[in-house]
Amino acid sequence: MHRRLIAPGAFVASLLLAVPASAASWSPGAPGIGDPYYPAYGNGGYDVSHYDLRLTYQPRTDRLEGTATLLARTTQDLSRFDLDFLLDVSEVRVNGAKASFTASGEHELEITPKNPLPAGTAVTVVVRYSGVPSTKSAYGFTSWHRTPDGGVGANEPEAAWWWFPSNDHPLDKATYDVSVAVPDGSQAISNGTLQSTTSRAGWTRYSWRSDKPQATYLATLAVGKFDVTTGTSESGIPIVNAYSKDLGGNYGAARASIERTGEVADWLAEYFGPYPFNALGGYVPNTNTGYALETQTRPFYSPRQFASGTNVSVVVHELAHQWYGDSVSVDGWKDIWINEGFARYAQWLWSEHEGEGTAQEIADYVYASRPAEDPFWTVRPGDPGPENQFHIAVYDRGALALQALRNEVGDEVFFAVLKGWPKRYAYGNATVGDFVRYAESVSGQPLTALFDTWLYQPSKPGAPAARAASIAPEAQGGSGSAPVRPKSWKKIAATNSVHKH
Repeated sequence: MHRRLIAPGAFVASLLLAVPASAASWSPGAPGIGDPYYPAYGNGGYDVSHYDLRLTYQPRTDRLEGTATLLARTTQDLSRFDLDFLLDVSEVRVNGAKASFTASGEHELEITPKNPLPAGTAVTVVVRYSGVPSTKSAYGFTSWHRTPDGGVGANEPEAAWWWFPSNDHPLDKATYDVSVAVPDGSQAISNGTLQSTTSRAGWTRYSWRSDKPQATYLATLAVGKFDVTTGTSESGIPIVNAYSKDLGGNYGAARASIERTGEVADWLAEYFGPYPFNALGGYVPNTNTGYALETQTRPFYSPRQFASGTNVSVVVHELAHQWYGDSVSVDGWKDIWINEGFARYAQWLWSEHEGEGTAQEIADYVYASRPAEDPFWTVRPGDPGPENQFHIAVYDRGALALQALRNEVGDEVFFAVLKGWPKRYAYGNATVGDFVRYAESVSGQPLTALFDTWLYQPSKPGAPAARAASIAPEAQGGSGSAPVRPKSWKKIAATNSVHKH
């Protein structure tokens, strides 16, 4: 009997040959989706298609508990993957089997499934959790707002971590079912349409559904005691608005503004095309924040937005986002101009509509009232940097770029671009570059230089560029007279706090 002697190296090689080739490719999903502004936000290795959130919330203690079921598909051979989350997790299952998990970093939940997941696999992830959102923070802040009668999840660019586990980046949009049980007498407000309300043993469960893709930061939850109004826009979209019962002196102004939601949405549709969702509304909880947010189908407004009286301009801004920011979302956070520049320009169009100053007059005022040495002009709306993502220049200089485009291509082409863009990228994501190319394709004109001047140069466009765009031609080197302030400017400026997230 003769034995075959195998050298150690050859033995190891033979073992490797016996292992399936794909096994060598298992690797963890990245702990960030790849956004340079926020490297740890979102995750790699999978794509979520649906979130099912079944929750219970106690307003008295701010305790939230529940189960999140995520439907996803892997985009690589996964040995492990992350979710963005802060609350306390008791169990995770992946495709029915218990998975191991651990918290890491500022907001990562690392999940290791019992068996690795090949690329292209449909995955069901179930996370059971509980906690007190107001006690959690990341990077030194919280996006959960405690109110006298409950709590609210609403912020940008992050809010989900405080109330549900997610792939928290606009690139991974999904549909939602949000079902929340609260004590009788309280209400739970979320996105989309109210599917059902059921009561049992002193608790009432509100079940909401968003049936179009929705970015995680646009998902919202508000629990409190609200006055709720319902109706239908003239175009047939159902409306649900909610006002905290303890808004005090701001209550009337808030309601007088937000009850015009249907009117404003129908008006915006004339410029942007059909409203992209099946629900409308807004809500005003009793928070001490100063900003508003375009939470999908049902914007969040702080009471402070109405401290000086009615403020329909902020309603215009947040509803414009339903097309520009919600239906068409940023590809990366550097593309914030395709959200905020357009929502600001919608306010300028509303000023025209109300006879309180044309968009041209407002553009002239913005240009002339900011001297060349103002730091405002150093912010580049096309790529402002994370520290300036919500700088006023992204809004006002961003809207100036649109007025320059309007004057360059003419009204007919300009408004064709405004209406065609949300249709071209409906329910998806896009970049500033995508918009430039789209505007060029519709107009048949080269526009790169125009957008470079108004969006990317860290300086005030000079008088020749302003004259070429028909913006404040006399503002530099002219008579030196003070620019005329449009009648609507005070109302528009009153919404500046919408950027202070």
